[in-house]
Amino acid sequence: MKLSTKGRYGLTAMLYLARHADEGPLPLRMMDETGIQPDYLEQLLASLRKAGLVCTSRGAQGGYSLARAPEDITVGDVISATEGPVRFCECDSEDATCSWREHCDARSVWVSLSQKMNDLLDSITLASVLEDLNKEASDA
Repeated sequence: MKLSTKGRYGLTAMLYLARHADEGPLPLRMMDETGIQPDYLEQLLASLRKAGLVCTSRGAQGGYSLARAPEDITVGDVISATEGPVRFCECDSEDATCSWREHCDARSVWVSLSQKMNDLLDSITLASVLEDLNKEASDA
């Protein structure tokens, strides 16, 4: 399984907003430090806003900000908003159409892996990622 740029850049953008959460809404141009192309970043932020993870405000002081505290947003939230459900195999969804679904000996493995991966992603908050980054920086 490999995340696309949507998931990777979406998390990068969310961590940037979390790191600057106390600065109020950030205009898109202020997020140039992320290295993400502005048009693509705007698309990602629209997906994150639709998922309820990002707020927008208009006007001279407008921009993007987190919709919730960094402690209340998980990596799983971000990945789901940008990539969709994390699955190792299509057969592990309830609406799977695979004709082998009922007879597949490996299905339980895929279901278990998907659940464990989602549990792990849901256990990591933006705040905990920033704490780890700050600790690494202070140890260096």
